[in-house]
Amino acid sequence: MSDQVQQDHNTTEGWHLPVLLEETISCWVREGARYVVDGTVGGGGHSEAALSRFPDLQLLGLDRDVDALAEAGRKLARFGDRARLHQGSYAELDKHLAEVGWPSQVDGILLDLGVSSYQLDTAGRGFSFRMDGPLDMRFAQEGEDTQTAAELVNYVEEGELARLFRDWGEERHAKRAARAIVRAREKEPFETTTQLRLCLESVLGSHAPKGRVHPATRCFQALRIAVNQEFSHIDKFLANFPSWLATEGRIAIISFHSLEDRRVKQRLRALATGTDDPNVPLMDRDEPTFSLLTRKPITGQEQEIAENPRARSALLRAAQKREMGI
Repeated sequence: MSDQVQQDHNTTEGWHLPVLLEETISCWVREGARYVVDGTVGGGGHSEAALSRFPDLQLLGLDRDVDALAEAGRKLARFGDRARLHQGSYAELDKHLAEVGWPSQVDGILLDLGVSSYQLDTAGRGFSFRMDGPLDMRFAQEGEDTQTAAELVNYVEEGELARLFRDWGEERHAKRAARAIVRAREKEPFETTTQLRLCLESVLGSHAPKGRVHPATRCFQALRIAVNQEFSHIDKFLANFPSWLATEGRIAIISFHSLEDRRVKQRLRALATGTDDPNVPLMDRDEPTFSLLTRKPITGQEQEIAENPRARSALLRAAQKREMGI
């Protein structure tokens, strides 16, 4: 299920409740850990719990969204110098570690991927098709040179739009949606979320049957991913994070749709088995460098989902770096 569907979250001052909180802390922070990173600190919920539970822990929180950093700063202020916050991407973690003077390898890294409740519920950010606002969708509204969603839908060629909707939104009617957008922008450029929603509804339907996602959901998701180059950041991180973890360091990643989770699953399994091809004979594989902490993804339990609907589509995977030769 798409994370864009989860529009009606329980929130604390507009920020979502941290999903899978107990499970995440146990996968992310081991006893004796000194330095951990929350690569998507958001409103600071997971970080606050970790710092509260482990009094000797130091934490570096990253986020591309300055609004998120401001909220995390308020929530984590009571921990003083134990919590440090930087604007930027988790994909450049080595740069941030050097800037704060930390060791180049840490004891734990957490990513909580996707879009936050605050971003969805703030009309001016332009993430949600349910509220009228500027068609923006940028995580970082300053400090990064990224296009807005309006710029994409107004200038990208029809074939490329269809590819985005198909590959990153898993929209079955991608060509139909792209064609409608191109025809509409010839008359008037897209500026708001409502304009785009109405255009998509005109060719994909105006409402969803009970239990189904809204017809505009997948296209909005695809645009958000494209605007923020999300898969580029995820893929760069997955390629490099083993060098950023100390021996016995842990990686924990929460995903919210299959496109994210598939990347995470394949990378962790490759590190734990010595190959990304399960058909390779054992004798021909590299030595595994990680041990899986989650054979299958951890998902939200019924009570948590009832209290926090965002947990419905959350998938937590984790692994621990092995001491070589063991």
